[in-house]
Amino acid sequence: KAFLHHTVHLSCYFPNSQKIDVKNLIHFWQKDTNKVVHEVYYGQEKHENLSPEYINRTKVDMGRWTLQLLNAGVEDEGLYECIIIQKITEQSREVIHKSECSLHIIANYSQPKIAELHSGKLKPNGYLNLSCSSSGGYPEPKEMTWLISHENITHSSTAHMDVSQDAVTKLYNVTGKLNIPVPTKSHTNISCLLHLREQLGSLVSVPLGI
Repeated sequence: KAFLHHTVHLSCYFPNSQKIDVKNLIHFWQKDTNKVVHEVYYGQEKHENLSPEYINRTKVDMGRWTLQLLNAGVEDEGLYECIIIQKITEQSREVIHKSECSLHIIANYSQPKIAELHSGKLKPNGYLNLSCSSSGGYPEPKEMTWLISHENITHSSTAHMDVSQDAVTKLYNVTGKLNIPVPTKSHTNISCLLHLREQLGSLVSVPLGI
């Protein structure tokens, strides 16, 4: 897992126990089996075969056999494979190592914010119409919950979430709505909770006091 726009470190897990000279190795990384991310050809970096989106975005630490991917974006998510080929003779080569790792990108959602959708003063027998919004996150959240608290009692209800994804950034914006009779009890607090995926916990809004 890596945060959006951060540098990702992917390990090849190659022990090189035989201490093979890098000048006898072809070492390359590929994504989803068809995009060349980085290539070191007998000790020299080679750029001709790179996929355009990875040009000037990668570095390799040959001492640790790790790949650095700069400015990670949502489109970089996927399966990465490290392949190391040894030159046996001038005519023959042999794959001596293969490893895979999966990259997942995380972007932080904004703190959920409650907005009142009704106009004018609340009437005792009227309805409370609220929305809760959060934006700029990734991946898509799990669910949104409304918490309605009075004194020591809290009721929760799952909100229907409207989810939209930005076509360019691929980040998500979410909105949930709540429509309930105006609470008859004074000092009712209403909060909105956004539950995230990837064991990222949840985000809570500033409570709205009614």
